[in-house]
Amino acid sequence: MAAAHEVVPTIADLTVSDGNVRLELKVNVEAQLSGIDLDAISDTDDAENAADYDVLRALSGAAVAARVPDLVDAMNNVPLVAAGAAAVPMAIDDVNVQQVANAELARITDIVLTGSVPAGTDAVEVAWPQGAGDLILRQQGVEAPYTGLVSGGEASGPIALAGGNAASGWQTFGAYIPVGFDHILPKGLDHILFVLGLFFLSTRLAPLLWQVTAFTLAHTVTLALGALGIVKLPGSIVEPLIAASIVYVAIENIFARGLNPWRPAIIFGFGLLHGLGFASVLGEFGLPEGQFIPALIGFNVGVEIGQLTVIALAAILLWLGVRAARMSDLEGQEETITDYNVMFRAWSLTGSLLIAVIAIYWVIERTLL
Repeated sequence: MAAAHEVVPTIADLTVSDGNVRLELKVNVEAQLSGIDLDAISDTDDAENAADYDVLRALSGAAVAARVPDLVDAMNNVPLVAAGAAAVPMAIDDVNVQQVANAELARITDIVLTGSVPAGTDAVEVAWPQGAGDLILRQQGVEAPYTGLVSGGEASGPIALAGGNAASGWQTFGAYIPVGFDHILPKGLDHILFVLGLFFLSTRLAPLLWQVTAFTLAHTVTLALGALGIVKLPGSIVEPLIAASIVYVAIENIFARGLNPWRPAIIFGFGLLHGLGFASVLGEFGLPEGQFIPALIGFNVGVEIGQLTVIALAAILLWLGVRAARMSDLEGQEETITDYNVMFRAWSLTGSLLIAVIAIYWVIERTLL
């Protein structure tokens, strides 16, 4: 079960038979009704109106069920299901608010929606509201079923009622790249800070390559093992340890002047932890049957692109900062020109200190709160 502040994707199973549409949703109703832009964040605590979600999360199951018609009305306005140019109004058939003993955990509600398509309909389309986060859509009851990720504000495209829309290996590979990238940018703040910690160690390229290589190899291993279900650790253990790994990297940056012989090995160990974190996210999205390997590789490629983007942006910002400082020196006719290494060290110390403070808070929050 996900933490109450963690944004989880909605899962929908679509069945169309004899003109009847059935959509079975597993959705965090409170998060959907809070007004938070779930497309942009991975943690409701990061939203300006986070308190609205907390108020809704404190409601009883019966009170949440009473709010479901509001959510369904908003979905139908999109519309949620369409047959060609015609909207298919979906009505509530059943609502079950799952019982969660701990108020700190997210509460998932099972909603069954039904509707009817016009005679002769051979395909339907499912659209997902803007700001509603990700929808994992799975077609049921046909051969070669459609399985896909529909982001907020987007639509699935036509889904043949007879089946046959199963994605190829290459299509699955391509579809899961943005899933992995999105887990780094913009939603993976803890992984962003860890990668920045690697960047802040040294101005030389070799230390960065050693660290990134060790981290990549390690998280690839546990990502695969975790996705296969071979290795599993609860988030209550993995998440605090991930935060602790960020603390270590940041503090070592403050005191170290270069790459220590043991650092790549330590980064490899931390990478194993981060891989388990990636695997938990991938597990929430699910892996399509028959396309496990392409989806896994695509997700991992997306993660790598996200990490390299973080490093590239940090390097560009540093270069721009040095260039601006040197231009200021020239305009002021200073005798000394700002040195890249000196400015990098200042950025490294300041950035690493901020990263350490944030990560220490996360360790405490994820362990005690």
